[in-house]
Amino acid sequence: MARSTRPSPRSVALNVALYVSLVGIMLVALPTLPFRRAAIRSVVRFWGRYFVWLCRVVGGIRLEVRGTAQVHSGPLLVAAKHQSIWETFALIGLFDDPCFILKRELTFIPLFGWYALKARMLPVDRRGGGSVMNRLNAQAREEVRNDKGRQILFFPEGTRRPAGAPPAYRQGVSHVYENLGVPCLPIALNSGLYWPRRSMALNEGTIVVQFLEPIPPGLPRDEFFARLQSSIETASDALYREGMAALGEPLPAAGNG
Repeated sequence: MARSTRPSPRSVALNVALYVSLVGIMLVALPTLPFRRAAIRSVVRFWGRYFVWLCRVVGGIRLEVRGTAQVHSGPLLVAAKHQSIWETFALIGLFDDPCFILKRELTFIPLFGWYALKARMLPVDRRGGGSVMNRLNAQAREEVRNDKGRQILFFPEGTRRPAGAPPAYRQGVSHVYENLGVPCLPIALNSGLYWPRRSMALNEGTIVVQFLEPIPPGLPRDEFFARLQSSIETASDALYREGMAALGEPLPAAGNG
């Protein structure tokens, strides 16, 4: 099945269902705001799993998870490839107590921002310089030590990149890794082939999420950074090729991404 340039009826239906459902769930969950974070945590995890179900039933986009033996509960830094809006929702349902590092601007959105703050997600002002990174590290350390320890979800490239594009990793993940002192779980995926960024034209098929071998704490920053990028990119490139074949698309010529 070749990639579409126009939204199919299922693509339109899924986009509409996504936003209608998200608003509906946020409205229904309003009574949980005065309660402890545990109530919001349940809503957030439900939404992640419901989103995956919605993609499959309405949009024909299925999920295959590989390497689940690599995942454990408790404190963890999770570094994921970022190609689509898809993983910002779908990854939530795959962890016990996820904590996203997200753009501060998202917390300004009515309802969504309230829940993000109540769930103790970590907003970042990317224009704030070193002081912002210091504050983020302190907040992240507090979250991995709270309760039974949370899983800090981080997109090392900072923003969505097209499937098959050259990597653009930033050093922020190395700072967080160095300061947390917990294992890092790399994640490869190929979501951008099925839910491209900035497009309503979705493709039916199976998104693959692959949990890779965890990186132990305590490595020198440069060694960690190189190992993380190599691990994610090698696996993501393989998933890209697998997905392109499943879609019946030829691979681009070398050097054209």
